[in-house]
Amino acid sequence: MRRREFIGSLAAAAGLGSGLAAGQTTPPIAAPRRWKGRPESRVKRWDIITVGNLSRNQYWGEGNDRAMRPVLCTSTLITGDGFALLVDPSIKDAAEMAREFDRRTGKKLDTVTHCFVTHEHNDHWPGLENFPQAKWLAAPGVADALNQPGRLTKHVEGIEGRLFDAIDVVPTPGHTVSHHALRFDCDGRSIVTAGDAIATLDFFRERRGFFNSVDFDQAARTMDKLAALADIIVPGHDNYFVVD
Repeated sequence: MRRREFIGSLAAAAGLGSGLAAGQTTPPIAAPRRWKGRPESRVKRWDIITVGNLSRNQYWGEGNDRAMRPVLCTSTLITGDGFALLVDPSIKDAAEMAREFDRRTGKKLDTVTHCFVTHEHNDHWPGLENFPQAKWLAAPGVADALNQPGRLTKHVEGIEGRLFDAIDVVPTPGHTVSHHALRFDCDGRSIVTAGDAIATLDFFRERRGFFNSVDFDQAARTMDKLAALADIIVPGHDNYFVVD
């Protein structure tokens, strides 16, 4: 028996030949993955500061009628040439925020130059007051809601388009009308900090909006849009994940 045929017979005997074409003795080599991000970017790194959770989660067998636990948002620090942008600062207590910031980055709160809020729901901006030195940013509709009398001690600037020539401000309606996410490139990957446009990985897989979304059909279309843009998604209340 020739050597190639002998090796093939051993593989078949060991159960290693399933899925191979007739006469093929080695599995095909998978094509390398094509990432969507650009290799060059002014964003140098991104860090998850807090991994969020939902107050109620239907994928855990919980109803939507009452909160089961305190809610926390996923907060992300995006750093680059001349900026340190914190997305959805979710911890109200300054000492606790400082501890998490130090634990995850080794930095102080005053290193943050800008904060961005994805939407106006109360769990996504209670930590803003811990960053008085930073500029507070949001899409115009979100900024208008946050600038209502009695909500904050400092003005939130409405912004559109692109930040620092590095970060895209992306309309992501569905959860709220004026919801916006951020998209940027880092290390050749395209990353989206989605806020509640994507609550958790489970909601993303089924293209399902969270129970308090204003338009569930629009929320599903927004998730499709973000899936086409991103290699990595940072959801509003979960750890980050790679888009399949």
